[in-house]
Amino acid sequence: MTSAPTRDRTPPGATLHDVGQVPWRDLTDVTGCAAAIPYLLAAIASGDDAAARTGVDRLRHRICQYGFVVGEATPATVPFLWHLAQRPQVTCRAQLLRLLRSIAGARQWETVAATSPKARRRHDDQLGWESAARRAVRDHGGAMPRLLADRDAELVRLAEELACLIF
Repeated sequence: MTSAPTRDRTPPGATLHDVGQVPWRDLTDVTGCAAAIPYLLAAIASGDDAAARTGVDRLRHRICQYGFVVGEATPATVPFLWHLAQRPQVTCRAQLLRLLRSIAGARQWETVAATSPKARRRHDDQLGWESAARRAVRDHGGAMPRLLADRDAELVRLAEELACLIF
């Protein structure tokens, strides 16, 4: 864990070509070093449905475990999730929107800190990561109009739910 302030380390308008610009080895995810995240993003983008679904499941475990525990690498991963969710050839776009919704709603440490100032000091890094992750989901929501206009009814429904949560 780092005590440095959380900042967005992802280029604006990130595409998968930008994944190498993020210092993944210097970041931690929920399980430890975040160096595996680019490989999981590549699996999601591969066009192979089984690999993509496995990639999303493993990525979820690393950046939003249990649907509410985020890590330092979560905010840096969010722009890539938005990018992938817009690509029609990605076979698990609905799963990606569900993951973004979980990240946008993550408030585990905020809830704990609200009950105790002592807990706030002890979990300062986690509080920063949660806040930055939610902000990243909101700040990269420019993809929403394209998702709301998609032909896939389930994707549109999930995009509507996410839009209600972040806007």
